[in-house]
Amino acid sequence: MYKKQLTWQKILCFAAIAVCGVMFLYSLGLSTDLYDGLFYALPEEAKLETSKVNVPGAEVYYHIQPFNKQLLNSSIVLLLLSCLLFMTNTHNRRKYYIGNAVSTFVFAGAGIGMAIWMHLQVEKFKAQFLQIDFEAYEKYAKRRRKEYIDSTFWFDAHWLVVGLLVVVSVALIANFLWKKHLMNAEKRLIEEGRGAVK
Repeated sequence: MYKKQLTWQKILCFAAIAVCGVMFLYSLGLSTDLYDGLFYALPEEAKLETSKVNVPGAEVYYHIQPFNKQLLNSSIVLLLLSCLLFMTNTHNRRKYYIGNAVSTFVFAGAGIGMAIWMHLQVEKFKAQFLQIDFEAYEKYAKRRRKEYIDSTFWFDAHWLVVGLLVVVSVALIANFLWKKHLMNAEKRLIEEGRGAVK
């Protein structure tokens, strides 16, 4: 049973790094469509005076930038936290100690917390994006011979990132509990063996 559990803990630790990479890539792509489709519809002064936008609602491109930057930074922080799993040898240690518990629960807590925060923010900006006057936007894009994008792909793709973050975080906690159960069972067997020898 220990062998199976050791295999799973190694897989989960590598999965933690992988999901951080996915989150990082997502943060780079999140405002890609918004830039390609809306940037030209926003004069520079729209940063301060949104009433001057060429397409009503297009200012969501500017509104999402601070969150996008925070998301990028958060993915880097989470990536560093996933490295703790390897620094404490959580990926291959037969028995867990305090450092393993700390690295597991810190990453899992941060992962679940970031998933919730990310979901709430992305849904908020998706709602703003859907408030765009798409009829005016399409006409403006044709007139200026620019790209017209009404896809919510990058907003919807956050479900994959959030789902992976939550699954890996919960699985790491479950793995920790499994490990503790095996350690306690082994301890009982050793104590029973000593008792039988006496």
